[in-house]
Amino acid sequence: MNSIYLEMEGVLDQLEAALLEQRPLSLVRVGDGENIVMSQETVWPTEQVLQERWAIKANLGQKGLSLPNPQLRDEVAASLQRADIVGILPRGDSTINAPDYLKRPLTDMVFAHFGISPPLTCHACVNRELAQNPRFWQMLAGKRVLLVTREIEALRATLEREPYHLNLVNALPFDSYDQMQDTLEWIQTNQDTFDVALFSCGVNAVILAERTAALAGKVAIDFGKANNIILKGRAN
Repeated sequence: MNSIYLEMEGVLDQLEAALLEQRPLSLVRVGDGENIVMSQETVWPTEQVLQERWAIKANLGQKGLSLPNPQLRDEVAASLQRADIVGILPRGDSTINAPDYLKRPLTDMVFAHFGISPPLTCHACVNRELAQNPRFWQMLAGKRVLLVTREIEALRATLEREPYHLNLVNALPFDSYDQMQDTLEWIQTNQDTFDVALFSCGVNAVILAERTAALAGKVAIDFGKANNIILKGRAN
């Protein structure tokens, strides 16, 4: 990968410039879930994928998708090929709680398979840092924010209060991949109602954020487990 790696301030600079210039920007992230989804019948046989604990949880309805799903695999890969900033795990990283072979080694394999080479990369856990960074929240002050997540009520109430004071113009419930098409249609139809979109919906957020930037011309952020930090003060 010949990407330029951005530290936190660099990511914030990119987001801020896009918001100021009112141009599209997508920030997405790759962790063990995205790796597993993209590995289906590309670098691993389906049987191997389905044995992973993450895949078992997904098929119990805990990840907003079920496997096998080659369409989802191809959509995630396509969005990663087009996204502006892609969060990836550094080699040997211990931030996320997953076996090492599901982290950067698997990212490298699936990126090679699909020919994914993002222009800009950052740490995959950038969302956790954003959630705790005052500059990020200051940047969103006065912006019209669209929130897309499963836990709408609790998150909405918190984000509208101190210290966040977000202007949440809309909050869309998103539970599973089945809602992808309807959600993207709504976003495209209502693109004039918001400036920035935050997505906390697992692997689906990669597609949602990249497509929202492309279809609606907005800043769109895969916010991941940042909602847990905001609600509980921790990522898990």
